[in-house]
Order: sequence, then structure tokens, then C-alpha cells
Amino acid sequence: MAKSDEFPGWHGTTIIGVRKGGKVVIAGDGQVSLGQTVIKGTARKVRRLSPGGSDVICGFAGSTADAFTLLERLEKKLEATPGQLARASVELAKDWRTDKYLQKLEAMLIVSDGKELLVITGAGDVLEPEHDVTAIGSGGNYALAAGRAMMDSDKSAEEVARAAMAIAADICVYTNGNLTVEQIG
Repeated sequence: MAKSDEFPGWHGTTIIGVRKGGKVVIAGDGQVSLGQTVIKGTARKVRRLSPGGSDVICGFAGSTADAFTLLERLEKKLEATPGQLARASVELAKDWRTDKYLQKLEAMLIVSDGKELLVITGAGDVLEPEHDVTAIGSGGNYALAAGRAMMDSDKSAEEVARAAMAIAADICVYTNGNLTVEQIG
């Protein structure tokens, strides 16, 4: 039996990262669904980390327990390489790709220290968005398209993120409008 056949499937989450005007905002919705049922509407999927005195914001999509495992690992990597988010992210991605335990984790992360905006995946990718907007999760493509369309407007990073999330919540049934927003920079 395939893993996807064993469980009805957890869905839900849209996370967006926007860098604009010297600020970076990461916003995430609060919905967690199991199959066609909303289990929780107020989950907090965007967090602030402060390893070794540096300030990093992150948002996650996927399994919550898996994401917390990855966030703990990222904090340790950041403590070992203070002020070097890209390096810590690459080290996490390498571990995630090669460690037999970590390979089973199902999540994605958007992270920022105010200068860099990165997406970290279990495939070993550490990606920086080309257009200063990135999004992950079930409504990620909707939020990404909406965010990119607004980048040339007079909206601030937070306004772009909030408006893009509202559009994604209107389209994706696994995304709600209950946002957690963190800003840095």
C-alpha cells in the first residue's frame, strides 16, 4: 500500500514571502485540513527564530511535526554559522537530502534574515526567488501569481503579502484568511 493510500492526506497551507522596500514579510494562513474536513483554522505556520542573537523569520508548509524538526535543525545550523542564512540553509538541505531519518520529512520552508529570502526543500534545493516573491503550499501558486502581479504597485511588502494571501484564500479550499504575518528588515 502506497503512503498516499494509508491516510486521507493532510492538506492546507499557503505561505508567501515578499521582499520589497527594504523589508521582508512572510505570511501564512491558519487552516489545517484532513481530507475534506477543516481540523483547525488558527494554526500558526509562520515563526520568528532567534538563534545566537540573529533574527530569522520562517514559514512552513507540510507536516507540522516534520516542519518543527526542520526548524530545530535550522536553528542549530544558524547557531553554528551566525549571520550566514544561506550557508545554514544549504547545510540543512544537504542533511535533509542525505540523512535517512530526515529524508522522510514532508515539509517546505521559506526563510529570511531580512536580506536573503530563501525556499528550502527536501529535494536538496535552496532557492532564491527571481522576482522577490515566493510561495509554497496548496495555494502557493495562486499567492505567487497574485504577489508578482502587485510588485510594481505602491503597496508595501506586507500589503502585497496580505492581498496575495486573500486572493489565494478565495481560490484554494485548503487556505483560509486567518493570517500570521512576520516582518523583518
